[in-house]
Amino acid sequence: MSITEEKVGEIELKANDIRVSIIEMLMAAGSGHTAGPLGMSDILATLYFHILKHDPKKPDWAERDRLVLSNGHICPVLYATMAHAGYFPVEELKTLRKFGSRLQGHPHREYLPMVENSSGPLGSGLSQAVGMALADRIDKKDGERMIFCLMSDGEHDEGNTWEGMMLAGKERLRNLIAIVDRNNIQIDGNTEDIMPLEPLIDKWEAFNWHVQEIDGHNIVEIIDAVNRARAVYEKPSVIIARTIPGKGVKEFERDFRWHGNPPGKGPEDKIPKDKQGEVALKELRTLGGKIKSEHQ
Repeated sequence: MSITEEKVGEIELKANDIRVSIIEMLMAAGSGHTAGPLGMSDILATLYFHILKHDPKKPDWAERDRLVLSNGHICPVLYATMAHAGYFPVEELKTLRKFGSRLQGHPHREYLPMVENSSGPLGSGLSQAVGMALADRIDKKDGERMIFCLMSDGEHDEGNTWEGMMLAGKERLRNLIAIVDRNNIQIDGNTEDIMPLEPLIDKWEAFNWHVQEIDGHNIVEIIDAVNRARAVYEKPSVIIARTIPGKGVKEFERDFRWHGNPPGKGPEDKIPKDKQGEVALKELRTLGGKIKSEHQ
């Protein structure tokens, strides 16, 4: 699964388009999470536009790879990525969290069948993904497709996460790849202040997982890590992706206060509330001022 420099550039621009959509939909909703979705845009763009075996025209295609979103609160990035990939119109993104919308504040599979799992309570996704991986083994399909599980670092505070890790390691689920968003924040502060996770690599390895740590904003590193994970046949794999929460908007980056606030309701020490969305969109549309924006 090699990639050209041109393709890398295309994915980087697609990730930026996804970030723009995230800000627009959060502004339209007036609620929702900002930091995590912006931080995971490069990973979601790489998955949907290069790695995953999927077909937007046949969302129920039986041979597709499965992507389980455990940290459901970052669903704006999943919705935006799927819309840009062609699963539904981009215009629908602005119905996020609106009454009657398919795009709820946490994904609900009943309303959006192209989503693999309903999520909300943190810590549940890995166990759901383990169940899918075990089912594929029983059906003798574990060599045909992969189960990907996106997780937050903060949800390691949940015991269910460790139960899923333990079972997957015991069963040596070769068709399971977890990707941890290691952004070091959660809603109340920094993870290492709330409930320290380090040494995180050692902990996953102790549960019999193949572990890699990467830069979650480097497209080539993301692809190489997935390729290495696919080549591991004796155990499940986890990719700990170091990401910058709020990536792309320098005033939002690495600030845990943007975990659960949308533009217009975030901290005002850097940008007044009534300018937060405007500033964020300008930065993203100009790639941090590197290009002239048509919207200036």
